[in-house]
Amino acid sequence: MNQTRTFLLFALMAVAYFLFLAWEKDYGPHPPAPAPAASTPAATSSGSASGSVPTASGTSVAPATSAPAIANGPAPAKAAPAKLITITTDVLRLTVDTRGGTVVRSELLDYPVTPRTKKDPDPAPIRLLDDNPSHYFAAQDGLVSAGSAAPDHRALFQASQTQYTLAPGKNTLAVDLTWTDPSGIKVVKRYTVHRGSYVVDLTQQIDNGSAKAWTGNAYRQLQRVEPPAPHYSNFLARISDQSRFGFFGAAWYTPDQKFNKLAFDKFSKDPLSVSAAGGWISMMEQYFVGAWIPPAGEHDTFSTAVVNDGSTPHYLIRSVGPQISVAPGKQGETSARLFVGPKLPEVLSATAPGFQLTVDYGMFKIIAAPLHWVLAKLDKLTGNWGVSIILLVLLINLATFKLTNAQYASAAKMRKLKPRMDALRERYGDDKQKLQQATMELYKKEKINPISGCFPVLITIPIFYGLYHVLRDSVELRQAPFFGWIHDLSAADPYFVLPILYAVLMLLQQWLMPPTAGMDPTQAKMMKFMPIIFAVIFLFFPAGLCLYYVVNTLCRLFQQWWVMRRQDALDAAKAKAA
Repeated sequence: MNQTRTFLLFALMAVAYFLFLAWEKDYGPHPPAPAPAASTPAATSSGSASGSVPTASGTSVAPATSAPAIANGPAPAKAAPAKLITITTDVLRLTVDTRGGTVVRSELLDYPVTPRTKKDPDPAPIRLLDDNPSHYFAAQDGLVSAGSAAPDHRALFQASQTQYTLAPGKNTLAVDLTWTDPSGIKVVKRYTVHRGSYVVDLTQQIDNGSAKAWTGNAYRQLQRVEPPAPHYSNFLARISDQSRFGFFGAAWYTPDQKFNKLAFDKFSKDPLSVSAAGGWISMMEQYFVGAWIPPAGEHDTFSTAVVNDGSTPHYLIRSVGPQISVAPGKQGETSARLFVGPKLPEVLSATAPGFQLTVDYGMFKIIAAPLHWVLAKLDKLTGNWGVSIILLVLLINLATFKLTNAQYASAAKMRKLKPRMDALRERYGDDKQKLQQATMELYKKEKINPISGCFPVLITIPIFYGLYHVLRDSVELRQAPFFGWIHDLSAADPYFVLPILYAVLMLLQQWLMPPTAGMDPTQAKMMKFMPIIFAVIFLFFPAGLCLYYVVNTLCRLFQQWWVMRRQDALDAAKAKAA
Protein backbone atom coordinates (compact mmCIF):
# COMPACT_ATOMS: atom_id res chain seq x y z
CA MET A 1 0.00 0.00 0.00
CA ASN A 2 1.53 3.35 -0.97
CA GLN A 3 1.06 6.64 0.84
CA THR A 4 -1.37 8.06 -1.72
CA ARG A 5 -3.82 5.21 -1.37
CA THR A 6 -3.57 5.43 2.41
CA PHE A 7 -4.40 9.12 2.36
CA LEU A 8 -7.34 8.45 0.06
CA LEU A 9 -8.57 5.68 2.33
CA PHE A 10 -8.24 7.97 5.32
CA ALA A 11 -10.21 10.75 3.61
CA LEU A 12 -12.98 8.40 2.51
CA MET A 13 -13.26 6.86 5.98
CA ALA A 14 -13.49 10.29 7.59
CA VAL A 15 -16.12 11.54 5.15
CA ALA A 16 -18.15 8.32 5.46
CA TYR A 17 -18.03 8.39 9.25
CA PHE A 18 -19.24 11.95 9.62
CA LEU A 19 -21.87 11.56 6.90
CA PHE A 20 -23.15 8.55 8.84
CA LEU A 21 -23.33 10.58 12.06
CA ALA A 22 -25.18 13.39 10.30
CA TRP A 23 -27.60 10.94 8.65
CA GLU A 24 -28.33 9.20 11.94
CA LYS A 25 -29.02 12.51 13.64
CA ASP A 26 -31.22 13.91 10.88
CA TYR A 27 -32.96 10.83 9.47
CA GLY A 28 -32.54 8.10 12.04
CA PRO A 29 -35.49 6.89 14.13
CA HIS A 30 -36.99 9.50 16.44
CA PRO A 31 -39.63 8.97 19.13
CA PRO A 32 -43.15 9.84 17.99
CA ALA A 33 -44.98 12.29 20.19
CA PRO A 34 -47.47 10.21 22.19
CA ALA A 35 -51.05 11.34 21.78
CA PRO A 36 -52.55 12.37 25.12
CA ALA A 37 -55.17 9.97 26.41
CA ALA A 38 -58.64 11.36 26.96
CA SER A 39 -58.55 10.47 30.64
CA THR A 40 -55.05 11.82 31.28
CA PRO A 41 -55.12 14.53 33.94
CA ALA A 42 -53.43 17.81 33.19
CA ALA A 43 -49.90 18.21 34.47
CA THR A 44 -49.30 20.42 37.44
CA SER A 45 -47.41 23.66 37.06
CA SER A 46 -44.33 22.03 38.52
CA GLY A 47 -44.09 19.73 35.54
CA SER A 48 -45.37 16.47 37.02
CA ALA A 49 -47.80 14.54 34.88
CA SER A 50 -49.74 11.30 34.73
CA GLY A 51 -47.43 8.39 35.47
CA SER A 52 -44.80 10.47 37.24
CA VAL A 53 -45.37 8.92 40.70
CA PRO A 54 -44.47 5.29 41.52
CA THR A 55 -46.59 2.90 43.52
CA ALA A 56 -45.62 2.29 47.11
CA SER A 57 -44.18 -1.12 46.26
CA GLY A 58 -41.75 0.53 43.83
CA THR A 59 -42.23 -2.16 41.21
CA SER A 60 -44.16 -0.26 38.56
CA VAL A 61 -45.23 3.14 37.34
CA ALA A 62 -48.80 4.10 38.11
CA PRO A 63 -50.81 7.21 37.26
CA ALA A 64 -51.00 9.79 39.99
CA THR A 65 -54.77 9.28 40.23
CA SER A 66 -54.26 5.61 41.12
CA ALA A 67 -51.43 6.03 43.60
CA PRO A 68 -52.83 4.90 46.94
CA ALA A 69 -53.03 7.26 49.90
CA ILE A 70 -50.77 9.99 48.53
CA ALA A 71 -51.24 13.11 50.59
CA ASN A 72 -50.68 16.50 49.00
CA GLY A 73 -49.89 18.41 52.16
CA PRO A 74 -52.02 20.27 54.66
CA ALA A 75 -55.49 21.53 53.89
CA PRO A 76 -55.44 24.44 51.41
CA ALA A 77 -56.67 26.89 54.04
CA LYS A 78 -53.59 26.24 56.18
CA ALA A 79 -51.02 25.67 53.44
CA ALA A 80 -48.56 28.35 52.41
CA PRO A 81 -48.52 29.09 48.66
CA ALA A 82 -45.91 27.36 46.56
CA LYS A 83 -42.76 29.40 46.06
CA LEU A 84 -39.29 29.15 44.64
CA ILE A 85 -36.22 29.26 46.85
CA THR A 86 -32.61 29.61 45.72
CA ILE A 87 -29.54 27.93 47.19
CA THR A 88 -26.22 29.43 46.08
CA THR A 89 -22.66 28.15 46.51
CA ASP A 90 -19.44 29.14 44.79
CA VAL A 91 -20.13 26.80 41.84
CA LEU A 92 -23.88 26.13 41.90
CA ARG A 93 -27.12 28.07 42.08
CA LEU A 94 -30.10 25.78 42.66
CA THR A 95 -33.75 26.76 42.46
CA VAL A 96 -36.10 24.57 44.49
CA ASP A 97 -39.87 24.60 44.16
CA THR A 98 -41.56 24.09 47.54
CA ARG A 99 -44.15 22.06 45.64
CA GLY A 100 -42.50 18.73 46.34
CA GLY A 101 -39.10 20.21 47.12
CA THR A 102 -38.23 19.62 43.45
CA VAL A 103 -34.96 21.03 42.12
CA VAL A 104 -36.25 22.80 39.01
CA ARG A 105 -33.15 24.80 38.04
CA SER A 106 -29.42 24.33 38.41
CA GLU A 107 -27.02 26.98 37.13
CA LEU A 108 -23.36 26.03 36.82
CA LEU A 109 -21.62 29.27 37.70
CA ASP A 110 -18.22 28.33 36.27
CA TYR A 111 -19.65 27.34 32.87
CA PRO A 112 -21.05 30.25 30.84
CA VAL A 113 -23.37 29.76 27.88
CA THR A 114 -21.08 31.78 25.62
CA PRO A 115 -17.31 32.36 25.92
CA ARG A 116 -16.22 35.24 28.11
CA THR A 117 -15.06 38.26 26.12
CA LYS A 118 -14.13 41.85 26.89
CA LYS A 119 -17.55 42.94 25.69
CA ASP A 120 -19.29 40.35 27.85
CA PRO A 121 -16.99 39.33 30.74
CA ASP A 122 -19.80 37.73 32.76
CA PRO A 123 -22.20 35.83 30.46
CA ALA A 124 -25.13 33.85 31.85
CA PRO A 125 -24.20 30.43 33.25
CA ILE A 126 -25.31 27.13 31.76
CA ARG A 127 -28.65 25.95 33.14
CA LEU A 128 -28.73 22.16 33.34
CA LEU A 129 -31.95 21.59 35.27
CA ASP A 130 -34.54 23.93 33.79
CA ASP A 131 -38.24 24.67 34.35
CA ASN A 132 -38.67 26.20 30.90
CA PRO A 133 -41.29 23.93 29.23
CA SER A 134 -39.27 23.60 26.00
CA HIS A 135 -36.15 22.52 27.96
CA TYR A 136 -37.84 21.00 31.01
CA PHE A 137 -35.47 18.97 33.18
CA ALA A 138 -36.10 18.44 36.90
CA ALA A 139 -34.73 16.35 39.77
CA GLN A 140 -37.71 15.04 41.74
CA ASP A 141 -37.93 12.99 44.89
CA GLY A 142 -40.51 12.00 47.43
CA LEU A 143 -42.18 9.31 49.51
CA VAL A 144 -45.07 6.99 48.69
CA SER A 145 -47.07 4.79 51.04
CA ALA A 146 -49.83 2.25 50.46
CA GLY A 147 -51.71 3.03 53.67
CA SER A 148 -50.33 6.20 55.25
CA ALA A 149 -49.96 9.86 54.37
CA ALA A 150 -46.76 10.54 52.41
CA PRO A 151 -45.48 13.55 50.45
CA ASP A 152 -44.56 12.82 46.84
CA HIS A 153 -42.92 15.40 44.57
CA ARG A 154 -46.23 17.27 44.19
CA ALA A 155 -46.84 17.81 47.91
CA LEU A 156 -46.51 21.30 49.34
CA PHE A 157 -43.55 21.93 51.67
CA GLN A 158 -42.72 24.98 53.73
CA ALA A 159 -39.38 26.79 54.02
CA SER A 160 -38.30 29.48 56.46
CA GLN A 161 -36.90 31.80 53.76
CA THR A 162 -36.43 32.08 49.99
CA GLN A 163 -32.69 32.89 49.68
CA TYR A 164 -29.88 30.71 51.00
CA THR A 165 -26.22 31.49 50.30
CA LEU A 166 -23.14 29.63 51.43
CA ALA A 167 -21.38 32.08 53.74
CA PRO A 168 -17.68 32.93 53.29
CA GLY A 169 -15.53 30.61 55.37
CA LYS A 170 -18.24 27.97 55.55
CA ASN A 171 -17.95 24.67 53.69
CA THR A 172 -21.55 23.44 53.93
CA LEU A 173 -25.05 24.85 53.89
CA ALA A 174 -28.21 22.95 54.89
CA VAL A 175 -31.71 23.93 53.80
CA ASP A 176 -34.78 22.34 55.43
CA LEU A 177 -38.22 21.95 53.88
CA THR A 178 -41.07 20.73 56.10
CA TRP A 179 -44.29 18.86 55.34
CA THR A 180 -46.91 17.94 57.93
CA ASP A 181 -50.12 15.96 57.87
CA PRO A 182 -53.05 16.15 60.31
CA SER A 183 -52.57 12.47 61.08
CA GLY A 184 -49.30 13.32 62.85
CA ILE A 185 -46.83 12.44 60.09
CA LYS A 186 -44.08 15.00 59.61
CA VAL A 187 -41.36 14.89 56.95
CA VAL A 188 -38.31 17.17 56.94
CA LYS A 189 -36.49 17.22 53.62
CA ARG A 190 -32.94 18.56 53.92
CA TYR A 191 -30.69 19.58 51.04
CA THR A 192 -27.02 20.04 51.97
CA VAL A 193 -24.62 21.71 49.54
CA HIS A 194 -20.83 21.91 49.77
CA ARG A 195 -18.25 24.44 48.71
CA GLY A 196 -16.64 23.60 45.38
CA SER A 197 -18.89 20.57 44.87
CA TYR A 198 -21.62 19.62 42.40
CA VAL A 199 -22.98 17.00 44.80
CA VAL A 200 -26.12 17.82 46.80
CA ASP A 201 -26.92 15.59 49.78
CA LEU A 202 -30.59 14.80 50.36
CA THR A 203 -32.10 13.37 53.54
CA GLN A 204 -35.77 12.84 54.34
CA GLN A 205 -36.53 12.48 58.03
CA ILE A 206 -39.88 10.87 58.80
CA ASP A 207 -41.38 11.63 62.25
CA ASN A 208 -44.28 9.31 62.95
CA GLY A 209 -46.58 11.08 65.38
CA SER A 210 -49.57 8.99 64.38
CA ALA A 211 -51.06 6.04 66.20
CA LYS A 212 -50.00 3.39 63.69
CA ALA A 213 -46.81 2.31 61.97
CA TRP A 214 -45.83 4.16 58.81
CA THR A 215 -44.57 2.12 55.88
CA GLY A 216 -43.54 3.38 52.46
CA ASN A 217 -40.79 3.87 49.93
CA ALA A 218 -38.50 6.73 48.98
CA TYR A 219 -38.00 7.45 45.30
CA ARG A 220 -35.80 9.77 43.26
CA GLN A 221 -36.25 10.48 39.60
CA LEU A 222 -35.08 12.67 36.75
CA GLN A 223 -37.68 13.92 34.33
CA ARG A 224 -37.00 15.88 31.17
CA VAL A 225 -38.15 16.60 27.64
CA GLU A 226 -36.04 16.00 24.57
CA PRO A 227 -34.13 19.22 23.82
CA PRO A 228 -35.55 21.08 20.81
CA ALA A 229 -33.58 20.99 17.58
CA PRO A 230 -31.31 24.05 17.36
CA HIS A 231 -31.89 26.67 14.71
CA TYR A 232 -28.93 27.57 12.53
CA SER A 233 -28.31 30.82 10.71
CA ASN A 234 -26.61 29.03 7.83
CA PHE A 235 -25.53 25.63 6.57
CA LEU A 236 -21.94 26.07 7.75
CA ALA A 237 -23.07 26.72 11.33
CA ARG A 238 -25.22 23.60 11.22
CA ILE A 239 -22.49 21.32 9.93
CA SER A 240 -19.87 22.65 12.34
CA ASP A 241 -22.08 22.22 15.43
CA GLN A 242 -20.49 19.14 17.01
CA SER A 243 -23.13 19.03 19.78
CA ARG A 244 -25.55 17.58 17.23
CA PHE A 245 -23.66 14.31 17.45
CA GLY A 246 -23.51 14.12 21.26
CA PHE A 247 -25.61 11.63 23.23
CA PHE A 248 -28.75 12.91 24.97
CA GLY A 249 -30.69 10.43 27.06
CA ALA A 250 -30.74 8.29 30.18
CA ALA A 251 -27.85 6.28 31.59
CA TRP A 252 -27.43 4.08 34.62
CA TYR A 253 -24.90 1.88 36.35
CA THR A 254 -25.24 -1.27 38.41
CA PRO A 255 -22.43 -3.41 39.86
CA ASP A 256 -23.69 -6.39 37.83
CA GLN A 257 -24.61 -4.86 34.47
CA LYS A 258 -22.13 -1.96 34.59
CA PHE A 259 -22.77 1.11 32.43
CA ASN A 260 -25.77 1.31 30.11
CA LYS A 261 -27.58 4.09 28.31
CA LEU A 262 -30.96 4.58 26.67
CA ALA A 263 -31.67 7.15 23.97
CA PHE A 264 -35.01 8.96 24.02
CA ASP A 265 -36.28 7.06 20.97
CA LYS A 266 -35.68 3.76 22.81
CA PHE A 267 -37.71 4.57 25.95
CA SER A 268 -40.95 3.06 24.64
CA LYS A 269 -39.31 0.16 22.80
CA ASP A 270 -36.86 -0.99 25.48
CA PRO A 271 -37.93 0.28 28.92
CA LEU A 272 -35.65 -0.29 31.89
CA SER A 273 -36.67 -2.36 34.90
CA VAL A 274 -33.85 -3.74 37.02
CA SER A 275 -33.03 -4.28 40.69
CA ALA A 276 -29.64 -3.09 41.84
CA ALA A 277 -27.61 -3.08 45.04
CA GLY A 278 -25.73 0.16 44.53
CA GLY A 279 -25.30 2.10 41.33
CA TRP A 280 -26.90 5.30 40.04
CA ILE A 281 -29.30 6.73 37.46
CA SER A 282 -28.74 9.78 35.27
CA MET A 283 -29.76 11.95 32.35
CA MET A 284 -26.78 12.76 30.15
CA GLU A 285 -25.99 15.36 27.56
CA GLN A 286 -22.83 16.36 25.73
CA TYR A 287 -20.86 18.02 28.55
CA PHE A 288 -23.07 17.77 31.64
CA VAL A 289 -24.96 15.18 33.64
CA GLY A 290 -27.67 15.07 36.27
CA ALA A 291 -27.77 11.95 38.45
CA TRP A 292 -29.34 10.45 41.55
CA ILE A 293 -26.94 8.28 43.56
CA PRO A 294 -28.59 6.06 46.22
CA PRO A 295 -26.57 4.92 49.25
CA ALA A 296 -23.99 2.25 48.46
CA GLY A 297 -25.42 -1.22 48.92
CA GLU A 298 -29.05 -0.08 49.08
CA HIS A 299 -31.33 -2.36 47.04
CA ASP A 300 -33.21 -0.14 44.64
CA THR A 301 -35.37 -0.62 41.56
CA PHE A 302 -34.35 1.34 38.46
CA SER A 303 -36.97 1.98 35.79
CA THR A 304 -37.81 4.27 32.89
CA ALA A 305 -41.09 5.61 31.53
CA VAL A 306 -42.53 8.03 29.01
CA VAL A 307 -44.91 10.45 30.71
CA ASN A 308 -47.60 12.30 28.76
CA ASP A 309 -47.80 16.04 29.29
CA GLY A 310 -50.14 17.34 26.63
CA SER A 311 -48.42 16.83 23.28
CA THR A 312 -44.89 16.82 24.71
CA PRO A 313 -43.49 13.51 25.98
CA HIS A 314 -41.54 13.65 29.23
CA TYR A 315 -38.82 11.02 29.67
CA LEU A 316 -38.28 9.71 33.17
CA ILE A 317 -35.71 7.52 34.88
CA ARG A 318 -36.42 6.54 38.47
CA SER A 319 -34.85 4.85 41.46
CA VAL A 320 -37.19 3.45 44.13
CA GLY A 321 -35.69 2.41 47.45
CA PRO A 322 -36.56 -0.49 49.76
CA GLN A 323 -39.55 -0.37 52.06
CA ILE A 324 -39.18 1.75 55.18
CA SER A 325 -41.11 1.10 58.37
CA VAL A 326 -41.38 3.70 61.17
CA ALA A 327 -43.13 2.73 64.40
CA PRO A 328 -45.45 5.22 66.17
CA GLY A 329 -43.45 7.84 68.04
CA LYS A 330 -40.23 6.92 66.19
CA GLN A 331 -38.15 8.47 63.43
CA GLY A 332 -36.91 7.06 60.15
CA GLU A 333 -34.59 8.51 57.53
CA THR A 334 -33.70 8.03 53.89
CA SER A 335 -30.79 9.57 52.01
CA ALA A 336 -29.39 9.98 48.51
CA ARG A 337 -27.07 12.27 46.59
CA LEU A 338 -27.90 14.45 43.62
CA PHE A 339 -25.16 15.36 41.14
CA VAL A 340 -25.72 18.25 38.74
CA GLY A 341 -22.55 19.33 37.01
CA PRO A 342 -19.90 18.93 34.34
CA LYS A 343 -18.51 15.58 33.22
CA LEU A 344 -15.03 15.97 34.70
CA PRO A 345 -13.49 12.47 34.87
CA GLU A 346 -11.62 12.98 38.15
CA VAL A 347 -14.69 14.49 39.84
CA LEU A 348 -17.00 11.78 38.51
CA SER A 349 -14.75 8.87 39.54
CA ALA A 350 -14.54 10.29 43.07
CA THR A 351 -18.34 10.67 43.28
CA ALA A 352 -19.52 7.11 42.62
CA PRO A 353 -18.26 3.83 41.14
CA GLY A 354 -18.51 3.84 37.37
CA PHE A 355 -19.71 7.45 37.26
CA GLN A 356 -16.75 8.48 35.09
CA LEU A 357 -18.25 6.33 32.32
CA THR A 358 -20.73 9.12 31.59
CA VAL A 359 -17.81 10.68 29.70
CA ASP A 360 -18.83 8.52 26.78
CA TYR A 361 -16.38 8.25 23.88
CA GLY A 362 -18.29 5.34 22.34
CA MET A 363 -16.35 2.74 20.36
CA PHE A 364 -13.23 4.94 20.36
CA LYS A 365 -12.91 4.95 24.16
CA ILE A 366 -9.81 2.73 24.04
CA ILE A 367 -8.02 5.50 22.10
CA ALA A 368 -9.82 8.60 23.38
CA ALA A 369 -9.48 7.92 27.12
CA PRO A 370 -5.64 7.66 27.09
CA LEU A 371 -5.43 10.74 24.83
CA HIS A 372 -7.58 12.70 27.27
CA TRP A 373 -5.45 11.54 30.20
CA VAL A 374 -2.24 12.68 28.48
CA LEU A 375 -3.78 16.01 27.47
CA ALA A 376 -5.03 16.61 31.01
CA LYS A 377 -1.55 15.98 32.44
CA LEU A 378 0.02 18.29 29.85
CA ASP A 379 -2.57 20.98 30.59
CA LYS A 380 -1.54 20.95 34.24
CA LEU A 381 1.98 21.79 33.09
CA THR A 382 1.11 24.38 30.45
CA GLY A 383 -2.22 25.86 31.54
CA ASN A 384 -3.34 25.92 27.89
CA TRP A 385 -5.11 23.08 26.11
CA GLY A 386 -3.86 24.27 22.72
CA VAL A 387 -0.25 24.09 23.87
CA SER A 388 -1.03 20.66 25.34
CA ILE A 389 -2.24 19.50 21.92
CA ILE A 390 1.03 20.70 20.38
CA LEU A 391 3.03 18.80 22.99
CA LEU A 392 0.90 15.72 22.33
CA VAL A 393 1.85 15.96 18.65
CA LEU A 394 5.53 16.08 19.57
CA LEU A 395 5.21 13.07 21.88
CA ILE A 396 3.43 11.02 19.20
CA ASN A 397 6.01 12.01 16.59
CA LEU A 398 8.82 10.97 18.92
CA ALA A 399 7.10 7.62 19.50
CA THR A 400 6.69 7.02 15.75
CA PHE A 401 9.97 8.56 14.64
CA LYS A 402 11.53 5.33 13.40
CA LEU A 403 8.42 4.35 11.46
CA THR A 404 8.12 7.71 9.73
CA ASN A 405 11.85 7.71 9.07
CA ALA A 406 11.50 4.40 7.26
CA GLN A 407 8.51 5.79 5.37
CA TYR A 408 10.33 8.84 4.03
CA ALA A 409 13.53 6.90 3.30
CA SER A 410 11.50 4.40 1.27
CA ALA A 411 9.70 7.21 -0.56
CA ALA A 412 13.01 8.92 -1.38
CA LYS A 413 14.42 5.69 -2.82
CA MET A 414 11.28 5.05 -4.84
CA ARG A 415 11.51 8.53 -6.32
CA LYS A 416 14.97 7.66 -7.63
CA LEU A 417 13.51 4.64 -9.41
CA LYS A 418 11.15 6.67 -11.58
CA PRO A 419 13.18 6.36 -14.81
CA ARG A 420 13.49 2.59 -14.38
CA MET A 421 9.79 2.29 -13.58
CA ASP A 422 8.92 4.25 -16.73
CA ALA A 423 11.07 1.81 -18.70
CA LEU A 424 9.18 -1.14 -17.19
CA ARG A 425 5.87 0.41 -18.20
CA GLU A 426 7.06 0.79 -21.76
CA ARG A 427 8.31 -2.81 -21.82
CA TYR A 428 5.17 -4.51 -20.46
CA GLY A 429 2.54 -2.08 -21.72
CA ASP A 430 -0.94 -3.12 -20.52
CA ASP A 431 0.16 -6.42 -18.98
CA LYS A 432 -0.43 -5.36 -15.37
CA GLN A 433 0.45 -8.74 -13.89
CA LYS A 434 3.92 -8.84 -15.43
CA LEU A 435 4.42 -5.16 -14.60
CA GLN A 436 3.58 -5.81 -10.97
CA GLN A 437 5.94 -8.81 -10.79
CA ALA A 438 8.77 -6.82 -12.37
CA THR A 439 8.11 -3.91 -10.01
CA MET A 440 8.27 -6.14 -6.93
CA GLU A 441 11.53 -7.70 -8.17
CA LEU A 442 12.96 -4.20 -8.59
CA TYR A 443 11.87 -3.26 -5.05
CA LYS A 444 13.48 -6.42 -3.70
CA LYS A 445 16.71 -5.78 -5.55
CA GLU A 446 16.91 -2.19 -4.29
CA LYS A 447 15.84 -3.24 -0.75
CA ILE A 448 12.73 -1.08 -0.75
CA ASN A 449 9.66 -1.98 1.34
CA PRO A 450 6.67 -0.43 -0.47
CA ILE A 451 4.32 -0.87 2.48
CA SER A 452 6.62 0.86 4.98
CA GLY A 453 4.89 4.15 4.18
CA CYS A 454 1.53 2.68 5.16
CA PHE A 455 2.05 2.12 8.87
CA PRO A 456 2.68 5.73 10.06
CA VAL A 457 -0.45 6.93 8.25
CA LEU A 458 -2.52 4.05 9.62
CA ILE A 459 -1.44 5.03 13.13
CA THR A 460 -2.90 8.51 12.59
CA ILE A 461 -6.37 7.14 11.76
CA PRO A 462 -7.33 5.91 15.28
CA ILE A 463 -5.67 9.01 16.76
CA PHE A 464 -7.80 11.16 14.46
CA TYR A 465 -11.08 9.59 15.62
CA GLY A 466 -10.02 9.36 19.25
CA LEU A 467 -8.92 12.98 19.41
CA TYR A 468 -12.08 14.06 17.60
CA HIS A 469 -14.20 12.49 20.36
CA VAL A 470 -12.01 13.97 23.08
CA LEU A 471 -12.41 17.45 21.63
CA ARG A 472 -16.12 16.98 21.07
CA ASP A 473 -17.12 15.39 24.39
CA SER A 474 -14.62 16.65 27.00
CA VAL A 475 -16.03 19.54 29.01
CA GLU A 476 -12.52 20.79 29.84
CA LEU A 477 -12.07 21.67 26.16
CA ARG A 478 -15.44 23.41 25.92
CA GLN A 479 -14.70 27.08 25.24
CA ALA A 480 -11.00 26.41 25.94
CA PRO A 481 -9.06 29.23 24.24
CA PHE A 482 -5.74 28.91 22.44
CA PHE A 483 -4.22 32.14 21.17
CA GLY A 484 -5.36 34.93 18.90
CA TRP A 485 -8.61 34.28 17.06
CA ILE A 486 -9.23 30.79 18.51
CA HIS A 487 -11.46 31.21 21.55
CA ASP A 488 -12.88 27.67 21.60
CA LEU A 489 -10.82 24.61 20.66
CA SER A 490 -13.95 22.43 20.59
CA ALA A 491 -15.58 24.58 17.88
CA ALA A 492 -14.64 25.11 14.26
CA ASP A 493 -12.00 27.71 13.38
CA PRO A 494 -14.16 30.83 12.82
CA TYR A 495 -11.88 32.23 10.09
CA PHE A 496 -10.76 28.88 8.57
CA VAL A 497 -7.10 29.77 9.09
CA LEU A 498 -6.04 26.34 10.33
CA PRO A 499 -7.78 24.32 7.56
CA ILE A 500 -6.23 26.57 4.90
CA LEU A 501 -2.82 26.36 6.57
CA TYR A 502 -3.14 22.57 6.61
CA ALA A 503 -3.86 22.56 2.87
CA VAL A 504 -0.80 24.74 2.24
CA LEU A 505 1.41 22.37 4.23
CA MET A 506 0.09 19.42 2.25
CA LEU A 507 0.97 21.24 -0.98
CA LEU A 508 4.48 21.79 0.37
CA GLN A 509 4.73 18.07 1.10
CA GLN A 510 3.75 17.29 -2.48
CA TRP A 511 6.26 19.77 -3.83
CA LEU A 512 8.98 18.33 -1.63
CA MET A 513 8.08 14.77 -2.60
CA PRO A 514 6.91 14.61 -6.25
CA PRO A 515 4.92 11.55 -7.43
CA THR A 516 6.87 8.42 -6.70
CA ALA A 517 7.72 5.64 -9.08
CA GLY A 518 4.82 3.29 -9.64
CA MET A 519 2.11 5.94 -9.29
CA ASP A 520 -0.31 5.84 -12.21
CA PRO A 521 -1.63 9.09 -13.75
CA THR A 522 -5.06 8.77 -12.08
CA GLN A 523 -3.47 8.55 -8.63
CA ALA A 524 -1.23 11.50 -9.44
CA LYS A 525 -4.27 13.62 -10.33
CA MET A 526 -6.08 12.56 -7.15
CA MET A 527 -3.01 13.48 -5.12
CA LYS A 528 -3.19 17.04 -6.42
CA PHE A 529 -6.73 17.40 -5.11
CA MET A 530 -5.99 15.94 -1.66
CA PRO A 531 -5.12 19.31 -0.03
CA ILE A 532 -8.43 20.77 -1.19
CA ILE A 533 -10.38 17.73 -0.01
CA PHE A 534 -8.83 17.83 3.46
CA ALA A 535 -9.23 21.60 3.73
CA VAL A 536 -12.97 21.26 3.06
CA ILE A 537 -13.29 18.40 5.57
CA PHE A 538 -11.42 20.32 8.27
CA LEU A 539 -13.60 23.43 7.83
CA PHE A 540 -16.20 21.77 10.05
CA PHE A 541 -13.95 20.02 12.56
CA PRO A 542 -12.99 21.37 16.00
CA ALA A 543 -10.15 23.88 15.87
CA GLY A 544 -8.18 21.69 18.29
CA LEU A 545 -8.23 18.82 15.80
CA CYS A 546 -7.10 21.13 12.99
CA LEU A 547 -4.34 22.44 15.26
CA TYR A 548 -3.19 18.87 15.90
CA TYR A 549 -2.94 18.10 12.19
CA VAL A 550 -1.31 21.39 11.26
CA VAL A 551 1.45 20.86 13.83
CA ASN A 552 1.72 17.16 12.95
CA THR A 553 2.08 17.95 9.24
CA LEU A 554 4.66 20.61 10.01
CA CYS A 555 6.70 18.08 12.01
CA ARG A 556 6.42 15.52 9.22
CA LEU A 557 7.41 18.14 6.65
CA PHE A 558 10.64 18.95 8.49
CA GLN A 559 11.36 15.25 9.02
CA GLN A 560 10.70 14.55 5.35
CA TRP A 561 13.06 17.35 4.29
CA TRP A 562 15.75 16.08 6.65
CA VAL A 563 15.45 12.44 5.46
CA MET A 564 15.57 13.45 1.80
CA ARG A 565 18.58 15.66 2.37
CA ARG A 566 20.38 12.82 4.18
CA GLN A 567 19.42 10.33 1.45
CA ASP A 568 20.76 12.66 -1.25
CA ALA A 569 24.00 12.99 0.68
CA LEU A 570 24.29 9.19 0.97
CA ASP A 571 23.63 8.74 -2.74
CA ALA A 572 26.23 11.39 -3.59
CA ALA A 573 28.78 9.68 -1.33
CA LYS A 574 28.13 6.31 -3.00
CA ALA A 575 28.43 7.82 -6.47
CA LYS A 576 31.71 9.48 -5.51
CA ALA A 577 33.06 6.26 -4.02
CA ALA A 578 32.15 4.36 -7.16
